[in-house]
Amino acid sequence: MENNVYSTPESELISKEEEHAELASRWSRLGAALVDAIIMIPISITLMYFTGGFDVLQTGTEPGIIYNFMIGIANLIFYMLINGRFLLANGQTLGKKLLNIKIVSVDGKKAELNHLLKRYGFYFFIALFPVVGPLLSLVNILFVFSKSKRCLHDLVAGTHVVKA
Repeated sequence: MENNVYSTPESELISKEEEHAELASRWSRLGAALVDAIIMIPISITLMYFTGGFDVLQTGTEPGIIYNFMIGIANLIFYMLINGRFLLANGQTLGKKLLNIKIVSVDGKKAELNHLLKRYGFYFFIALFPVVGPLLSLVNILFVFSKSKRCLHDLVAGTHVVKA
């Protein structure tokens, strides 16, 4: 390095894109969500069976918001019993682990508990509301088609899903 104050800088510049891991594909995110759903569906069906949810559906009406809230909380508890340890350790559910992707914070670091609570809290909260819940869930998922490949729950929580 020369001491000429008028010479051009010689430092190596690193772009922001090179600092972070590669974003997970939409297909791998879908695959991970399907694996997680396949694990949770039998649990949800069992909960609905033993709490009378199917009886209400047979009358042609939807369960009320209180019932949806209670089932949602029960499902969230089971989901966290199954995936909580993996999520806290490395930002992966069983589905994400199987598809080799993980959740990280927007700055590329390991997703902390506050990120995970916002992410899954938002995801489960919007699904609780009859009629509006499924529409909001659809909007949430459609955000994955944006350039950043981030769903609405990723934006709320400040997370990305990247290749592990």
